[in-house]
Amino acid sequence: MPGFARLDDADPCACGSGSSFGDCCARALRGTPPATAEGLMRSRYTAFVVGDARHLRETWHPGTRPEDLVLDPATEWRGLEVVDTVDGLPGDRRGWVEFHARHRDGTVDGVLHERSRFVWQSGRWWYLDGAVR
Repeated sequence: MPGFARLDDADPCACGSGSSFGDCCARALRGTPPATAEGLMRSRYTAFVVGDARHLRETWHPGTRPEDLVLDPATEWRGLEVVDTVDGLPGDRRGWVEFHARHRDGTVDGVLHERSRFVWQSGRWWYLDGAVR
């Protein structure tokens, strides 16, 4: 069983931004809300990689958040590609981010293709939900 990844600040960020983990998603996972919907989406992907269910729950809009969230350590997240973004910048009220997230479950490779919805509320971005494609 692969388990969750452990990232040090100097490691490349799991979200594929090209920045180090410490200069990228670590900030969000440690409590600094991202300035854009895409930044939030990238930090949520990284939370899946490292097994940070707390970050996922805290960034999921309370109106759509599930009661329970259990991450499967057998799922190995292997890469993120942002396909498209619509709005989701500072000053916007809503944003959409479409992405492909590669993963492996045991010996089976797969790709999650989702178009996620985000909303700016209470001074920060929240994940609302996503349409799997």
